[in-house]
Amino acid sequence: MLLTTATVLHTDYEVLGIVMGNKVRAQHVGKDIMAALKNLVGGEVKEYSELLKKVRQSAMDEMIEEAKKLGANGIIGIRFSSAQIASGMAEIIAYGTAVKI
Repeated sequence: MLLTTATVLHTDYEVLGIVMGNKVRAQHVGKDIMAALKNLVGGEVKEYSELLKKVRQSAMDEMIEEAKKLGANGIIGIRFSSAQIASGMAEIIAYGTAVKI
């Protein structure tokens, strides 16, 4: 499957529609404590980096599955959005346009 942030391909393709994948995840309290301590001294908060990486991939996998159900072999214009739902809880949305090349 072709995955790209480009909004236009220089080839013929059929637009099948918008596809999305979203995930909401909460961090473990123990990891929140470690992140708070790292905030005092500075540096990368690896606990959150790893969490967001996993959630982003999970949302992307869901978007790809939605595209496959439409018969797509590509997704163009891929974007990501995130929002804090509650304290310690984040939503990641992956979206794009499913196409058949």
